[in-house]
Amino acid sequence: MDRAQKEKLVDELGQIFDSSGVVVVARYEGLTVADMQSLRGIAREAEASVRVAKNRLARIAVKGTQCESIDEFLGGMTVLTFSEDPVAAAKVVEDFAKTNKKFEILGGVMGGTALDRAGVAAVSKMPSRDELIASIVGCIGAPASNIAGAIGAPASNIASILSTIEEKAEAA
Repeated sequence: MDRAQKEKLVDELGQIFDSSGVVVVARYEGLTVADMQSLRGIAREAEASVRVAKNRLARIAVKGTQCESIDEFLGGMTVLTFSEDPVAAAKVVEDFAKTNKKFEILGGVMGGTALDRAGVAAVSKMPSRDELIASIVGCIGAPASNIAGAIGAPASNIASILSTIEEKAEAA
């Protein structure tokens, strides 16, 4: 890799660190290529990304960004998992780590806040952006459906009373 390619990679990593809601650093020593492809596929489905980069270049790129605290984790065979959604990448790595014992989560950063291993686990248990939006929409829509139900209820009550009266009249 020549100097121009390294500078381009440092710029790309810098943009990733600046624009990501969460960045998780993990050690992947001992994983097979198939395992890494599986991790990338899972991440893609969750709208997250996985990137392996030279630690030296990642350290250069992380300086002066909100992710500067992950510098301490950049050693050995590390992989970066990141997403705009502040929860997606953490969920991906936590789920992957449950099935792959060789995948070790070191820590990460979320919006400038450093996360240790326990912090990444806590973030992974939070609802994602899509889940929060669905919850809010449900809360907004609930009063409207209650009003519609209340408006329609008297008509259905009258109809059931009339059918009961009719059944009694036919029986007599």
